[in-house]
Amino acid sequence: MHYSVLQKEVLEALNIQEAGIYVDATVGYAGDAKEILKRIKRGFLFAFDADVNAVNYSNEVLAAIGSNYQIFNTNYANLKEKLEGKGIKEIDGIVFDLGLSSPQIDDASRGFSFMKDAPLDMRMSQTGMSAYDVVNNYTLANLIEIFFTYGEEAMSRKIAGLIVKKRENQKIATTLELVEVIKEAVGSNYFYKHHPERKIFQAIRIEVNQELEALKKALPDAIKMLKKGGRIVVITFHSLEDRIVKRVFKEFSEVDEMVKGLPKIPQEYQPLLKIVNKKAILPSQAELKENTRSNSAKMRVAERI
Repeated sequence: MHYSVLQKEVLEALNIQEAGIYVDATVGYAGDAKEILKRIKRGFLFAFDADVNAVNYSNEVLAAIGSNYQIFNTNYANLKEKLEGKGIKEIDGIVFDLGLSSPQIDDASRGFSFMKDAPLDMRMSQTGMSAYDVVNNYTLANLIEIFFTYGEEAMSRKIAGLIVKKRENQKIATTLELVEVIKEAVGSNYFYKHHPERKIFQAIRIEVNQELEALKKALPDAIKMLKKGGRIVVITFHSLEDRIVKRVFKEFSEVDEMVKGLPKIPQEYQPLLKIVNKKAILPSQAELKENTRSNSAKMRVAERI
């Protein structure tokens, strides 16, 4: 079953207006989308997901609630052009829930899980470059860099070195083959204490789906499309995403350095955002108990001014 993290908090933070235009940038399995749609009888919901399975499932769920929605089967990096293509220049609110959906993790064939054997895939869109390509074709230097940068794994060099050595004789084709290589590279003691496979799988998934690049592009686009009083809500699940969100929110909520000292700040240099919650909102104890996958979630909210 799919469980939407921080759902009550998301719906409150969006401050939903019945006739508003809202965007769910990561529709997943329609957890948040269906609750938004129920609340906008005279409004419209646009949603995005690169995963065709999620889109098909969500279409069925949302169709049972109303017809005032549209889902685009594409990465949220394309949200500005897709919305403008529909004549939408302004929106009342947008949510990005950046976690993997439970069905994606639970479907072993997708290759997202390091606990189930499957072909090395990890593609949200099920097209283009896969985890197999990254593991078997990237140079040693490239692998070290993505493991360090996206996985923040201290043993990146050792793990990348053994991957490159092993693949010379035989390609690394499945998730559990990769887990074995990681374990061999770091030794059992480190492996069971620090779980480097989590970080390496995260790093490969981010690379395959260009997740951080998509986020860096989509956040400014979304902020600029917000109406005055419109809200942007972002839920992250690791520090790399959270850092990007914090940086972008800060950039859009502060006066431009060039004009900071002026007695009157010209309109075009005024900040576009105010931060609604100074500290990230975290799941409640009750939610953590009910859904262990929510334990790394952080939610940040900002409002267009």
